[in-house]
Amino acid sequence: MEEKHPPLKTVNTGLVPSSGGLALSLTTIVNLVVTLILFLIIQVLSLQPGSDSYIYLSYIAPQLAIATGVFASMKVRKLPFRDTFPVKCSPKYYLIGVMLIFGLLFSLGKISQPISEFFKLIGYNQRSADDILPNLSGGLVVPALIVIGVLPAIFEESLFRGVILRSCERGCGTLFTVLLVGMSFSLYHTSPEQTVYQFFAGCVFAFIAVRSGSILPSVVMHFINNALIVIFGACGLLDAAGNLIIPFTLDLSLTIAGGICLVGGLVWLILDKKSVPYKRAEAGSAKSFFITASIGLAILVILWISSLVTGFFPQ
Repeated sequence: MEEKHPPLKTVNTGLVPSSGGLALSLTTIVNLVVTLILFLIIQVLSLQPGSDSYIYLSYIAPQLAIATGVFASMKVRKLPFRDTFPVKCSPKYYLIGVMLIFGLLFSLGKISQPISEFFKLIGYNQRSADDILPNLSGGLVVPALIVIGVLPAIFEESLFRGVILRSCERGCGTLFTVLLVGMSFSLYHTSPEQTVYQFFAGCVFAFIAVRSGSILPSVVMHFINNALIVIFGACGLLDAAGNLIIPFTLDLSLTIAGGICLVGGLVWLILDKKSVPYKRAEAGSAKSFFITASIGLAILVILWISSLVTGFFPQ
């Protein structure tokens, strides 16, 4: 029986590329304000980098900014909730999602290691895993899973694979939209050593979202990605750089298996005739996105450069 995907209505709904660009700019501006407020709170409370309070606030702040930016953009552009965050899809896309996130974590994730090593050679100081993960002993792993796993999976997906993707996919076409979402996703995290991996991960999340016609597979993938990092940290399986500490043979086996799963999942999505059809770009649509996203992109580029420079001159 042929699978049916609910049509994504874009006529008179506000789901046009300029809405995606506006959402990115609004979220980035709010994030900048929230970051400044967070800095003041840290100074007033004398919170030390690496402390649990500091780490949790650092994770919660950008999610609060995303929630505010998404809500504001939806109100301004009157975006329909169901079309912006479609949820219905075939169960097979969750299986594909598990294959893809396994491949991203254990295979493509290796791409960050040589990049980090190159940065170190030219004087860059990467943040230690102890500075990005809170105390995970005992029951403390539960709040970590909520803040690091659940919140980003919900809020980041609502912005990137929700508002931005659904606003851009018809006007900008499937391929360009996937690349656009991947770029925006990686820049938003302002992590130089992780930028390449986050770009590819953002593209893969976007690709399964457009092919499944649902936001849920990418939400599940995002949660699995972050939750496994927390669990690995709780089990003492991460070194100071955040790399998995396992025997070489097991590491090699996971890398090969991950590569097979990643390629297999992508080929499945590409060739699946029952997926949502590919969309072609419309002339001028990409321009409207970049016009409304210009402020947000400019801020993100500046923050990315600032993060890179800070890595060379740590406090």
